Amino acid sequence: MVIEDDVVPGLEADRGLVTRKSTAERVAGVLRKRIAEGFFLPGGRLSEQDIGNALGVSRNTLREAFRLLTHERLLAHELNRGVFVRIPSVEDVVDIYRVRKIIECAAVRGVRAKPATFARIKEKVDIGDEAARTGNWKDLGTANVWFHQELAALSGSERVNELVGRLTAELRLVFHIMAEPRRFHERYLPRNHEILDRIEAGDGPGAEQLLLKYLDDAEEQLVGAYADRAEAARAASAAE
Repeated sequence: MVIEDDVVPGLEADRGLVTRKSTAERVAGVLRKRIAEGFFLPGGRLSEQDIGNALGVSRNTLREAFRLLTHERLLAHELNRGVFVRIPSVEDVVDIYRVRKIIECAAVRGVRAKPATFARIKEKVDIGDEAARTGNWKDLGTANVWFHQELAALSGSERVNELVGRLTAELRLVFHIMAEPRRFHERYLPRNHEILDRIEAGDGPGAEQLLLKYLDDAEEQLVGAYADRAEAARAASAAE
């Protein structure tokens, strides 16, 4: 599967973020952000020529960016075939959520008063509400990712922010396993509001309790989706 034609031209809007003197890290940052926003699908092949032209970077710079993203488990290089968006495994899901629980729960646990960044956190919830009202489930998924990034940012650590940025891009690839994105994302909107209310009240331990159950339920749902997909694949194979 090749990345859809309408995706690569969209990268031209990001060209201003990447100059000819840009490092591969900056190019990787643009592609990582696009993955986190759901533009690139698992299993899709990335064209060096198309992406390089869209971003205005050399092939060597792009290959280094691909190497960095491969190290982050976002891309996979297949000999004589090219570079593909990685397809996460169920083991990846479990590990991602293990890390999320450690980082996000610790970040909200320390809240003792309404944080200075509260308006930014609420904005992400509002964006999710609007996406749900218009039936834009892809944007709702993106808003949920942003909301959790803001929760992690309550830690006040740049290193945590960088780690979470990489982690949420990988998580977005996991989300694509859900055949019905509305059924997955919509049910968490009221829970976002509940967590937001606890944060506004300065109740970090209360927010942590809600968040832990939230993450447990999301992990269980995704693991179940992987099991359903595996069962469907076995059934299709048996029918051949």
